[in-house]
Amino acid sequence: MSKPQSTVSAQPIIAAIATAPGRGGVGVVRVSGSGLLPLAQSISGGKTPQPRRALYTDFIDENGEIIDSGLMLYFAAPASFTGEDVLELQGHGGMVVLNMLLQRCLQLGARLAEPGEFTKRAFLNNKLDLAQAESVADLIDASSQSAARLAVRSLKGVFSDKIHALVDDLIGLRMLVEATLDFPEEEIDFLKAADAEGKLVRLRQQLTAIFAHAEQGALLREGMNVVLVGAPNVGKSSLLNALAGDEVAIVTDIAGTTRDTVRELIHLDGIPVHIIDTAGLRDTDDKVEKIGIERSYQAVREADVALVLVDPNEGINTKTQAILDALPDTLKKIEIHNKIDLRGESAAYVSRETFSGSLKSFSQADALITLSAKTGDGLDLLKQQLLQQVGWQGESEGMFLARTRHLEALTIAQTELSNAALCGNQQLELLAEHLRLAQLALNQITGEFTADDLLGVIFSRFCIGK
Repeated sequence: MSKPQSTVSAQPIIAAIATAPGRGGVGVVRVSGSGLLPLAQSISGGKTPQPRRALYTDFIDENGEIIDSGLMLYFAAPASFTGEDVLELQGHGGMVVLNMLLQRCLQLGARLAEPGEFTKRAFLNNKLDLAQAESVADLIDASSQSAARLAVRSLKGVFSDKIHALVDDLIGLRMLVEATLDFPEEEIDFLKAADAEGKLVRLRQQLTAIFAHAEQGALLREGMNVVLVGAPNVGKSSLLNALAGDEVAIVTDIAGTTRDTVRELIHLDGIPVHIIDTAGLRDTDDKVEKIGIERSYQAVREADVALVLVDPNEGINTKTQAILDALPDTLKKIEIHNKIDLRGESAAYVSRETFSGSLKSFSQADALITLSAKTGDGLDLLKQQLLQQVGWQGESEGMFLARTRHLEALTIAQTELSNAALCGNQQLELLAEHLRLAQLALNQITGEFTADDLLGVIFSRFCIGK
């Protein structure tokens, strides 16, 4: 479905509290729709706001009583965020006052806005494309300065511009192919003369570069899940506390102290890292601990990296081996030997390729790190290795936030262009179809061709008032 044209006249008036719940110095009620001046005059007691000029006024209820006093801002269509008339009522930030003001707007003909409906209208009225609209929510949800910077880049169109440029080049190539199909009797080889093969190669190279940036942006947006696993009482909770820099998990010498998953969020180079300390994975008759162990296995299934804690004095014993056997083969693993302060050792990193057998054990892990959760020696090695395991290359110019659906669309486009490259001169119809499908996938990113049900899912995850 192609993106609809402006629907300003067909949309009802919507209203919502645009500021976060709770007490504050200032609160905002936002209204959007067509023909808002009568509503504005009713609330302000007959005053008419001028576009883009703040009007200080009392806000009046249906009985002529003053609800609050504050600023009224009016933005006339189409020069507004949504492309419709927009009214912002800025009063004091108490929830009772704001709700009274919102109810007054509803009495005057507005309806309560759905989550994300203001931004959805901006998209439908061609004020933002879909990637930019999503970046509004990403900016609000940003958990680090890096994520916020990249969300702003996407909001300003960095991601969209790259996609639009790629689609323009793809359309040019499609035109050449279609011309060859439409005029097969011509002696001129349109594709060869126009370097169609070279254009396809360059398209694939551009798409590969965009995908690399998108993968990094998705990592910065989504973060990574790191799960701590190991036999009971090998120091998982101590390592969690050391990484978090706080006593977030109880530490004792008693096996089974952690009976449920404990989660903590930290940031490494701007990347959100969700660390999950699991209950010791073991057989037990304790019903409560069994529930915690099942949750631990669920956390393992959702993890990007597993930190496998091993007692270096025992090595890979039967308990640890049973845990390793239960981990997915595709899960990245780092083996951790803790408590080097008790053994008088220094922190060390050993990759599987450089392992010489000097350590007592080496599981199926991708790397081994010796450290001390107590002193912090070796924690920097671990943090660096975590970033390396998930492929983080550091924030760079031109990077942008991306979502899972963006990566899926880019992957489909890559596949279609790869298939197009396999088509010979006698398969022009097939070549044209692969190019068409690649363009369709790319257009889904910016919303040029997007199903209604997908729009519903995307905007339903926004906060109300945005």
